[in-house]
Amino acid sequence: MGNIVAIVGRPNTGKSTLFNRLTESRQAIVDEVSGVTRDRNYGSVNWNGKEFSLIDTGGYLLDDEDAFNEAIRTQVLLAVDEADIILFLVDAKDGITPLDEDVAHMLRSCEKPVLLVVNKVDNGKMEQQSAEFYALGMGDFFTVSAVNGSGTGDLLDAVVKDMKPETDEPDDDLPRIAVVGRPNVGKSSIINAFIGQDRNIVTPVAGTTRDSLYTRYNLFGFDFYLVDTAGVRKKSKVSENIEFYSVMRSIRAIEHSDVCLLMIDAATGLEAQDLNIFSLCRRNNKGVVLVVNKWDTVEKSSNTLKEYEAGLRARLAPDNDVPIVFTSVIEKQRIFKVLELAKAVYDHKSQRIPTSRLNEELLPILRQTPPPVYKGKSIKINYITQLPTAYPAFVIFCNLPQYVKEPYKRFVENQLRKLYDFSGSVMKIFFRAKN
Repeated sequence: MGNIVAIVGRPNTGKSTLFNRLTESRQAIVDEVSGVTRDRNYGSVNWNGKEFSLIDTGGYLLDDEDAFNEAIRTQVLLAVDEADIILFLVDAKDGITPLDEDVAHMLRSCEKPVLLVVNKVDNGKMEQQSAEFYALGMGDFFTVSAVNGSGTGDLLDAVVKDMKPETDEPDDDLPRIAVVGRPNVGKSSIINAFIGQDRNIVTPVAGTTRDSLYTRYNLFGFDFYLVDTAGVRKKSKVSENIEFYSVMRSIRAIEHSDVCLLMIDAATGLEAQDLNIFSLCRRNNKGVVLVVNKWDTVEKSSNTLKEYEAGLRARLAPDNDVPIVFTSVIEKQRIFKVLELAKAVYDHKSQRIPTSRLNEELLPILRQTPPPVYKGKSIKINYITQLPTAYPAFVIFCNLPQYVKEPYKRFVENQLRKLYDFSGSVMKIFFRAKN
């Protein structure tokens, strides 16, 4: 993937409706993983064979009306900084407002492609009235109705037409590791701890035009690419105190990685923003290592670490099969343990279980504990095989796949994790009618 498209604009212009329309329409949706289309902030879109990530900035606005202007300004600046293409949404029914003019002023000077989109154009009269939006000085615009979908096809054609080609990726099979997390948790520090003392071993690989996206690390028995993150690139000039910052800064790194090191601050614990970034990693089918940094600042008793870890796993549930490591980057504590776990998660994520072994070891367990009888019908499991995906995915052939419910899929996943070490990696289970 790699291309990021952000929808910006003042409140109530229909940003979330347009987001839902573009990500949920049949032609547009590419990622069928549960949860993507329900998330109103981030989704994946495929149009005419080109894929991009869509961000709805409206999902991050503050509730305080007085803070709207500053929040919108911050988000527009972030979108300009991080997105490849910007959709500036205005409302045909309201006409041009002072806040629209402010946003237009900020966007006119940016070097990114900006598409002005006039929403709520439901009839010919609204189409004629839309001419007033030329006054924003943004040139031609697109008229759409996010509610019924009219005009969105032309808009998507324009979005993918202006899209820059994908950046070159390394052509070897080395792991790609990204450090993600909220601002000020220690991302820059841990990257410097990895590469700072031995810069001669750092080899930039062609990546984005702004910066090298991949930095090769080859030392102490490790060999991997570090995926460019906020810690590596220049710090943005905009305020860092909103969730939107963390998400925008994380998406590109997550999409280009195999394993994400999700860093959190030991003092604040696992917050909503951290869980949001964790779910981004999971929905992109990436391996995860949870790095609890600044552990040296926490007062400890004999059970502190055990209790802290139990609390983290409870918050991550049901995705609690994730390696957790407690570090102090400043004191260089367990820095290399982080790399060892990242490599282990990559190996777990990449492993292939032979079909013969799956049917020898897992099939008897599933036959002993079959899915519950549904409407008097028994479900018979015939055969299991692993799919050739970049993350662990298994297909189980049976006579009535439509009757297998989510709890049983969770049971199968738990059995697979008991038999084979997949810690840190996402797993998908599919039931299909027998051949």
